[in-house]
Amino acid sequence: MHAPGRPSLLLVEEMPQNHRSASPVRVLIADDQDMVRTGFRLILSAQPGIEVIGEAADGAECVELARRLRPDVCLVDVRMPKLNGLEVTRLLAGPGVAEPLHVVVVTTFDQDDYLDEALRGGAVGFLLKDAGPGLLVEAVRAAAKGDALVSPAVTLRLLERMADQHGPHCGAAAVGPAPEVLSERELDVARRVARGRTNQEIADELFISLATVKTHLANIQTKLAVRNRVEIAAWAWESGQVGRR
Repeated sequence: MHAPGRPSLLLVEEMPQNHRSASPVRVLIADDQDMVRTGFRLILSAQPGIEVIGEAADGAECVELARRLRPDVCLVDVRMPKLNGLEVTRLLAGPGVAEPLHVVVVTTFDQDDYLDEALRGGAVGFLLKDAGPGLLVEAVRAAAKGDALVSPAVTLRLLERMADQHGPHCGAAAVGPAPEVLSERELDVARRVARGRTNQEIADELFISLATVKTHLANIQTKLAVRNRVEIAAWAWESGQVGRR
């Protein structure tokens, strides 16, 4: 699912993490809209352990600032003047870049071709602007660690494409532990993750608390020996836990 040396895809959605760090995560924001840059800056600057060190209004300025400031994470809009976000991504993180930066592509446009090109160009993330402040913060923290991520709104399509490529119900023997390792409630959670539900949506559908959902997710990760949410979803699809729509 990913090229050698690349991190596995991670949907960052309220997964438990330790946010304490000796030094802050340094972020560069690139977007041609003043209001978007201001909004992102206010959200991120209010978080402990995150520092916005620069802003760029076009792609060329983003590349210049990124190369000079060496931020931990670059948030890059797709549609910008001079250089678009996909071109910026290739210049900062693409094949052949000696010291690639962690780039998260942020866009209003929910299009698969943008997602594919961003990931091929070296991005460690693809986030929709309407994903919400909580996901934005978690995305920045994950990207700083080198984890890749996909916005919840596009994750279901990504997983269904994967199922199309490998065929439905590939067989549990090829994908790890049998379903019996999970409790019935954990299976309920895993199936909903595979359908692209957020933690809050899972909590609402199962009539449980958000904290309980997070506990189930942590237990599922341990029992399945997977690293993240997308791998939980992949297991659910490939082991036949989720029927095709």
